[in-house]
Amino acid sequence: MNHLKYLLPILLFSSFQLSAQDRIVKTNQDTIVCKVKEVLTDEVKYIIPETSNDILFGIDKNDILKIILENGKDLSFSHSLYGKETYENQKKHAIKVDFLAPLTGNTTLSYEKLIRPSRSWEVSLGIIGLGVDNDDENPRGAFAKFGMKFIKSPDFYLKGMRYAHVLKGTYVKPEIAFSIYSREYGYDYYNGYWGNGEDRESNWAAAFNIIVGKQYVFNDIFLLDMYFGLGYGFSKDNDYESYHYGFSGANSDTPLTITAGLKIGVLLK
Repeated sequence: MNHLKYLLPILLFSSFQLSAQDRIVKTNQDTIVCKVKEVLTDEVKYIIPETSNDILFGIDKNDILKIILENGKDLSFSHSLYGKETYENQKKHAIKVDFLAPLTGNTTLSYEKLIRPSRSWEVSLGIIGLGVDNDDENPRGAFAKFGMKFIKSPDFYLKGMRYAHVLKGTYVKPEIAFSIYSREYGYDYYNGYWGNGEDRESNWAAAFNIIVGKQYVFNDIFLLDMYFGLGYGFSKDNDYESYHYGFSGANSDTPLTITAGLKIGVLLK
């Protein structure tokens, strides 16, 4: 009976010591019960009292979701490559203009917004007729595009690695596009070409494209975006029309579509 009198306080003390330890919750949801000794730039050092107080273990901070300290406070961590805190001082919005679009009969403006590192969405609006009218057709209309951009991540990771800029890099962008427009038509029997006419024809077209591009960012102020894309589409009048301003193709010969461009822009906070 006297033994139980001494054993009970020991068990209670041991139980308190176990519950009072720190816990490291890893990104794969595994938990390490330990005593945290140091939180360094790239690593967390800890000991496991049940094993030894002399052996110091280490774990990469990118493998840690959070640390629950013995006093109940939490320390949260984010990946050094993908964590939002890493890029909090970089601009994450962009306004762009398609540099070559006016030469093809339209003016195109785009807006891009970062969702998280390596991913953003982009919307474009084109004003048809606000550009060079190469065929004297007096076109009018508009087109819109919406896409989700997936920026390429590194092939391998080193400690401390990060994006030079969250909107910079090679990307793939699935995109939907819709165009509606009208233009004058008429046939010049003397010169044998389509020219100005009193009547107008209208058309619309839609497409789904896969865009591949590369975006450069200069000094967190200017950007340059070069892209090329292929896809499938359809149009109301697919017998003759193959250029729909926002993209080409989708006619009676083929449902394939093609698009390309060069955008320049500025970054916004």
